[in-house]
Amino acid sequence: MLRDGLPITILVADDDADDRLLIKDAFTESKLQNPLHFVEDGEQLLAYLKREGDYADMQGKPYPGVILLDLNMPKMDGRTALAKIKEDERLCRIPVIILTTSKTEEDILRTYNLGVNSFITKPVTFDGLVQVVQSIGQYWIEIVALPPECQFNVA
Repeated sequence: MLRDGLPITILVADDDADDRLLIKDAFTESKLQNPLHFVEDGEQLLAYLKREGDYADMQGKPYPGVILLDLNMPKMDGRTALAKIKEDERLCRIPVIILTTSKTEEDILRTYNLGVNSFITKPVTFDGLVQVVQSIGQYWIEIVALPPECQFNVA
């Protein structure tokens, strides 16, 4: 799917290098050609979204259409990052999908209470991950009408 003539970017926040590689490979295997960007913790995620620090050069570029968010990350975990995203009027409409190893009812309830759009437990096999990525691509990229991109106010 395109937004303003550009393919929708998918942003993945996951601290595990092996998981990032598997996710990248699953997107390749699924033949999803949307731009895929990675950050390693909640602080990097917010810096990316707010175009701060190492991401200041992204000012004016489209925001991701979907965020895949791990819960258990260093510096700032996914729960805290999710709360900050959903509290920010400039970012709150970006769909966030939890993709985590957690299966706890507490995490599921808490993240939905914080405004997550979907909660997916990471499959234990690569084939399972490919199926999840295909489902994400079909639903969030091909079927769903995403909200207009939130714009920063230019001072």
